[in-house]
Amino acid sequence: MEKRIADELLLSAKEAKKRAYSPYSGFSVGAALLSEEGKVYLGCNIENASFTPTCCAERVAFFSAIAEGVKHFTAIAVVGDTAPCMPCGVCRQVMSEFCSENFEIICEGEMGEAVTLTLGELLPHSFGLKEKK
Repeated sequence: MEKRIADELLLSAKEAKKRAYSPYSGFSVGAALLSEEGKVYLGCNIENASFTPTCCAERVAFFSAIAEGVKHFTAIAVVGDTAPCMPCGVCRQVMSEFCSENFEIICEGEMGEAVTLTLGELLPHSFGLKEKK
């Protein structure tokens, strides 16, 4: 991925992080998801007092795009309060439903250190719809 595009995604994820609702953990995360068409969908983590309905920033971005009918993606930037902020297992599984193993995941923490990995590296033995066919 071009550095300019990666930088723009990280900047968008930082803006999304400002909208996070995380009064219980104090851990804010923002995500910027790039569709194959070039549109960016934002997400931020949204917590709830009972914790189970809490939703990660990555899934909020994916679900926003999917609600608009978009189901093909090339990359996501994730920015959080740790260095670097990696997607959780549930988010990785959601990514595997809609993305190839070459899908790029750019993770950054509070100190600005970014790491780029592929979905195949983060979730090497995924399963999904392709196994049901």
